[in-house]
Amino acid sequence: MKNMGLRTLWLVEPCAGLDEPEARSLAYGAWDVLDGAQRAASLLDAVSGSVAVVGTTGRDVPGARTARRMAADARELAGGGALSLVFGPEASGLTGAEMDLCHSLVHVPTDPGHPSLNLAQAVLLLAYELRLAALEEAGAPTGGVGGEPRAAAGDLEQAVRDLRSALLEVGYLDPASPDRVLTELRRLLARGGPTRREVVLLRGLARQVAWAGRVARGGAGSDNPRGSER
Repeated sequence: MKNMGLRTLWLVEPCAGLDEPEARSLAYGAWDVLDGAQRAASLLDAVSGSVAVVGTTGRDVPGARTARRMAADARELAGGGALSLVFGPEASGLTGAEMDLCHSLVHVPTDPGHPSLNLAQAVLLLAYELRLAALEEAGAPTGGVGGEPRAAAGDLEQAVRDLRSALLEVGYLDPASPDRVLTELRRLLARGGPTRREVVLLRGLARQVAWAGRVARGGAGSDNPRGSER
């Protein structure tokens, strides 16, 4: 990370022992990155302040970018805000639920005869591509739509949860398996790069849809939430 100018490290549900001699030996010259690592109980906690969340996968899933394509798109993905690269454990990678939280995915097209990369290799490869792209694009304009900052991942996730409730209320989602459609909606919203104001409007829309769904089914609806987003 430090070789490529990256300094912010988050560890999700980390194991103990990062201050042991072996860890400090492996991080020679980058103890500031190791000592400054922040810990989070969940992936959402770790990336909630980021605008773009990019997960890594060893599988060639549809829509996954190469590391070079991801780096070239990084400015567009993040809109001038923070971009998080998410790596899973070396032995197992990210879980399906963790990948669902990511706005886009990266896959390294290694040779099928020996496809696996260890974690350090994967981190260096993606960080290198990001650094090259940043050096090439130095001086390019940044910012969200119309110069407004884009909404962070935590705010976007709240909108997705409100949409989940609303779409279940009106019967659009299958209650037994809503997550696949929600993952597609999450990535659709992330590609659009909504601003904080737009996310507020979207959450208000979702609450209104949920209320209308309850009323249509003859439920004892609460007060009309219209205007709560203004």
